[in-house]
Amino acid sequence: MTWVLPISLLIVFEMVADILAKEWQLHGSTWRWVGALSAYLVANSFWLFALKNGSGLARGGLIFAVSCALMAVLIGLCMYREEVTRIQLFGIGLGLVSLCLIFWEH
Repeated sequence: MTWVLPISLLIVFEMVADILAKEWQLHGSTWRWVGALSAYLVANSFWLFALKNGSGLARGGLIFAVSCALMAVLIGLCMYREEVTRIQLFGIGLGLVSLCLIFWEH
């Protein structure tokens, strides 16, 4: 499970990049654009380490995608007052279930 730390850092830097990208979209500014691109670059560097340490493309990709989607929803709701519908909330719940199942070992 040495891949968990790189995947976690990948998700953290992806969220930083997403926030900077949203701020750039809302307010402009070159530093936000450069910051977002830089954070995406750092994030994807951690993806390489996660793969190298055994995350697997399928498992690691699913963990990354669902975790980032869930975090993006939280950021959108909390920081930017975006709204989600009931059906979207159902989809978010399914994302949580998928994360539980992907970590389930027998």
